[in-house]
Amino acid sequence: MNSQFETRTSERMDRLIQERVHDPYKTKSKPPEPTVCPVCHAVFKAGRWQWADSWPIDAHRQTCQACHRTSDGYPAGVVTVGGGFVLTHKAEILNLVRHLELQEKREHPLHRIMHVEEKRDSIMIKTTDIHLPRSIGEALRHAYKGSLEFRYTAESYSVEVQWSRER
Repeated sequence: MNSQFETRTSERMDRLIQERVHDPYKTKSKPPEPTVCPVCHAVFKAGRWQWADSWPIDAHRQTCQACHRTSDGYPAGVVTVGGGFVLTHKAEILNLVRHLELQEKREHPLHRIMHVEEKRDSIMIKTTDIHLPRSIGEALRHAYKGSLEFRYTAESYSVEVQWSRER
């Protein structure tokens, strides 16, 4: 009888649903509506975070995922821009990246650049989501050609994008 119980338990354990992607910043449930982020003033209403000119004085307060990631310094995406081309076109590249962020952030408040680190021969851009880095990489390839690589990690909500061009 004991052996049957052990078999049944192990069979049930095999059927447990395993989480495929782990994002520690994804909330377990939607916040109550309306909710305002006290840091960036994005408002959660109609089922998503969005920009609003005003919100009720009694709105709930909760830090959005993008502000939470930024305060923790834990990016979801990293774009590395490298190669000799960067040395002579750094300002153009940064203007393109900032313009793309403004367009994306207008519609999706959680898609933001956290930090831009300029090095002598490269630029590292850290973002709050995985969609903006892909858009940045594709925009750079479209505008300046070069090589583009994406690396998505299997178990965490993150992406690494590398774009480079020598001349």
